[in-house]
Amino acid sequence: MTRPVDVRIGDVRRLLAAAESVFQGRAGWAGAIAASTGLSPQGVELGFASLERHATDDELRALVASAGDAPHVHVILSANVFVAPLRALAVARAAAPHVSVRPSGRDPILTRALVEAAGDRAIDLVDERDVAAVLPAGNCEVHVYGSDATIADVAARLAHRPEVTVRGHGAGLGLAVVTRAAPVETAAELVASDVVLFDQRGCLSPRIVAVEGDASRARAFAASLHDRLAAWAHHVPRGALLPEEEADARRWRDAMAFAGEVLQASDHTIAVAPAGMPWWLPPAGRHVQVVAQEQLTELAVPMAAIAPFVVAIGTDDAVRLGEIVRAWRVRGVEALAAATRRTWTAIRLSGLGRMQHPALDGPVDLRNVERTRAVPV
Repeated sequence: MTRPVDVRIGDVRRLLAAAESVFQGRAGWAGAIAASTGLSPQGVELGFASLERHATDDELRALVASAGDAPHVHVILSANVFVAPLRALAVARAAAPHVSVRPSGRDPILTRALVEAAGDRAIDLVDERDVAAVLPAGNCEVHVYGSDATIADVAARLAHRPEVTVRGHGAGLGLAVVTRAAPVETAAELVASDVVLFDQRGCLSPRIVAVEGDASRARAFAASLHDRLAAWAHHVPRGALLPEEEADARRWRDAMAFAGEVLQASDHTIAVAPAGMPWWLPPAGRHVQVVAQEQLTELAVPMAAIAPFVVAIGTDDAVRLGEIVRAWRVRGVEALAAATRRTWTAIRLSGLGRMQHPALDGPVDLRNVERTRAVPV
């Protein structure tokens, strides 16, 4: 069963029109979103700027091709980034003539607003409190957004149904790479803008910045990033952290202070790791580890432990980084995934300052894209 590509694109454009309507009326939802997400009101306003409202035909054709083909897609959403439901719905609607969606129980607001604004009878909204609503009848796909544990739980519950495909979009993170060609102050400002959005809770948010050069250049970048994040905090304060996020941040800061250099403010922390120290992934909440990297071609070595989770790289030289990433894939990168059960995934490349604004050409993390059936034009 297939639908024409142009029909699928039209269905997605209806969602984009709904997103525009929601954006124009965002004042009506902003307070509730701030309360549910913990973002500051200014952080919510900034986040709304990342809501996808426009896409080119080429981008939507890429999205349709990556979405695959299913009679029914059931979407289970998480609460990490409040604008994420739009892309999840677009992928599902591109794939299927019938979509059901269960919003995040903690943050259902934008999902409900989008479905209502779209007025698309092919999209059914499931009560987010109905945790059992993950078992649609018949041949279908289930798209799960959330933690790896959530995805594993859903997959286990559907293991007895071979006709159901589970597509998981789990834990992920962003990496920024600053080459020698980039002025430190300019790069720091761009990286800061990527860190501030959604208080670093999304899989596109940079947690680690690799600075090409020696330790002194990495320290100079860290000092500049420290200043730029402090400036951002004046007009976009960090929101409230969850208790577990506070605990993770405290442990990370203490460990980094013991091993390296820490620059701390009320709304952020920058840590500069000494040469040879393993990367220790910072928690969400505007926490960044800066590392010196003399040779970018050897970047795969220090990032080995986290490589299967890196879904986005922002850089001032996307052409050069693209060549490096392709070389990793040619070599098979078996060592990069050896410490985990995760397989290497495609990496989305973007410019610094644009990591949180990807083209609407598929899931942000590009997982499953390469293994998805193409849709005939």
